[in-house]
Amino acid sequence: MMQRMGMVIGVKPEMIEEYKRLHAAVWPQVLKQIRNSNIRNYTIFLREPENLLFGYWEYHGEDFTADMAKMAKDPVTQEWWTHTDPCQSPLASRAEDEQWSMMQEVFHTD
Repeated sequence: MMQRMGMVIGVKPEMIEEYKRLHAAVWPQVLKQIRNSNIRNYTIFLREPENLLFGYWEYHGEDFTADMAKMAKDPVTQEWWTHTDPCQSPLASRAEDEQWSMMQEVFHTD
């Protein structure tokens, strides 16, 4: 079963170019971990001047929590996050365990 998922986070204005640079050449091991975590069609959009990042992916696994825990334990992914997290500005309204704030799907059409 596929589940569409959207999420949002702020990006620090002074870090936008660095964030773009990082994502122009995502490390192959990070891309492999994303795929191994059953995530497909992962896209990040930037909205300026509000400096918001909107992420979208399609989850094709059976246990999202377990897959995300496995990803979080990956040393290469952890290293990647030491570069990307400082660029981000999490929303004050996010859940306690969230970096990116998950969004509720309210409409979809094919």
